[in-house]
Amino acid sequence: MEDLSSPGSSGERSSGRIGIGLALDSVHFRILGVLRSQGRISVAALAERVGISRANAYTRFEALRADGVISGFSARVDPSRIGLDICALVFVTVRQDLWKQFRAKLATMPEVEYCAITTGQHDAMIQIRVPDVSAVHRLVTEQLASIPAVRATETVIILDEVLRRPYVLPTAPRTSEPAPATAPGASGAGQFGMTRFIPAAEGRADLQRAAEGED
Repeated sequence: MEDLSSPGSSGERSSGRIGIGLALDSVHFRILGVLRSQGRISVAALAERVGISRANAYTRFEALRADGVISGFSARVDPSRIGLDICALVFVTVRQDLWKQFRAKLATMPEVEYCAITTGQHDAMIQIRVPDVSAVHRLVTEQLASIPAVRATETVIILDEVLRRPYVLPTAPRTSEPAPATAPGASGAGQFGMTRFIPAAEGRADLQRAAEGED
């Protein structure tokens, strides 16, 4: 069976493919849930885990790739096993007229794993991985401090990474699955999202009237 992370099925879109506006349903989310922990799973095993046919699994997987929901596959590496024992967050205040300079310089720093522009007291958050605390000090006081775009920094050392997922899925995903239809003019019926609600008091009255009619 084929490996979903093999070169022939990488996250890069094939020539001529464009986003298709895929309408995600619960099966798509189950597929993504399996791939989150087993990116190298075969199509046959994926189909079995999700509870669909192999052809259906392959079609849905290809649709997720074609639409850009799955953007690629990569290896997950344990940082401590390659000598990067220290992870730190550096909060940066940036001179507003020098954002391009800040971005360009950051892209040249191999220690930077992640950077995001934030709200609040600081303008950006940088996550770095380095061998030791002294490397954190050098990066902040020498490299970042030498960038004219940087006004100030605040550094936090991460003591323990409790949880890290490759990606997060919505806990209650919105899907394209149709809601149960409610008959027009149905007495005592109201539509709340996908839940059809019948007030208990009105339901009891209907039952009482039906019982009286039988008498």
